Amino acid sequence: MRINSGRLLARIAALAEVSPISGGGNCRLALTPEDGHGRDLVVSWMKDLDLRVSIDVVGNVIGTWECAPGSPVMTGSHIDTVRTGGRFDGTYGVLAGLEVIQCLQDAGITPKRPLSVGFFTNEEGARFAPDMLGSLVYVGGMAVEDALDIVAIDGAQLADELEAIGYRGSHPCPGPTPHAFVELHVEQGPVLQSIGRRLGTVTGVQGISWQEVTINGQSNHAGTTPMSMRKDPAYVAGRIIVFLRELATRYGAPQVCTVGKVDLVPNLVNVVPATATLTVDIRNTDELTLQKAEHEFAEFLSHLADEENVTISSRQLARFEPVTFDERVVDIIDSVCASFAVAPHQLPSGAGHDAQMFARVCPTAMIFVPSINGISHNPAELTDDEDLVLGCDVLLHTMLRLANTSFTEENSR
Repeated sequence: MRINSGRLLARIAALAEVSPISGGGNCRLALTPEDGHGRDLVVSWMKDLDLRVSIDVVGNVIGTWECAPGSPVMTGSHIDTVRTGGRFDGTYGVLAGLEVIQCLQDAGITPKRPLSVGFFTNEEGARFAPDMLGSLVYVGGMAVEDALDIVAIDGAQLADELEAIGYRGSHPCPGPTPHAFVELHVEQGPVLQSIGRRLGTVTGVQGISWQEVTINGQSNHAGTTPMSMRKDPAYVAGRIIVFLRELATRYGAPQVCTVGKVDLVPNLVNVVPATATLTVDIRNTDELTLQKAEHEFAEFLSHLADEENVTISSRQLARFEPVTFDERVVDIIDSVCASFAVAPHQLPSGAGHDAQMFARVCPTAMIFVPSINGISHNPAELTDDEDLVLGCDVLLHTMLRLANTSFTEENSR
């Protein structure tokens, strides 16, 4: 049995028409009106399939095909994007879940468990911190009250923005625990294409440490202040950027470090800045190595502040330990891939995903399809149609097998 490829690709194209940007991508920052319009479209498709649609108190939306008793096999992802996002990141997994359910309904096949597809609030973390916020609250990793009080980078409060777009629901969190969770996603990296593989079985997600670093110096005249007498936050920010690049190179793969945002005040051509604020993203698949990198970075900031006669403070935006997915679900995905005569490549995910939150509460794993040239968070993000369809076929048969699988502690490895 195969999915309806034309229908899947048509839905992807239709959702991409909501808040398009130049180059073929999308801008649907979480809980903006644009996100609301995207949500409305996906919910309409859920209702077309007669799914029971539930919206919880932080705006997570779950559509369930109540075709059998028991806890559901769940799939899904997110439909919010970064400011310059592509059309596949997150949305592919949500729309593939809808296609799986519609394919089974059309074929008259009833799984042994309900099937659910969800999209989760603020997965990207581009507007509210932390990322994966909705799924984190769903599994009980953050209190609802704390989530609702979070303030966006534009000053808006999460609770108010949910109300504004009509997605502050009534269903409580933590939400019902699924029987299993499987997420289909574009890789967002170059590995699968570089080795010529069409499918990836994701074994886990690397740990993520996000910080906001603020440097306070002294604003002064750019022409009259000698270099030796400056307290220059911009220079200090540059030193931080170079240090993180050198740290990642010294540690080697899979260590990565990124400064993604720098703000200077007053941000004028002829003024030494008074403050610099930058975001720091440090990731590794090993928790102890991640902690070592964080500790080394903190020591560097302390020494740098003394050297340059500035004050440096840091604020944790998000911190998630590395996650290892359930080997039983990984094995099922591998087996389904083999049934399509396609050899999958096992790999960890460098990006965070909602699946890493569900791994706390139920058997979980992910399926990757290749990203052309490894490009993502960019309007040029692209995956071949044939690979999008193949990934959805694998998701279909993975969910059917998960519905037939009994997970117990005894058969856990």
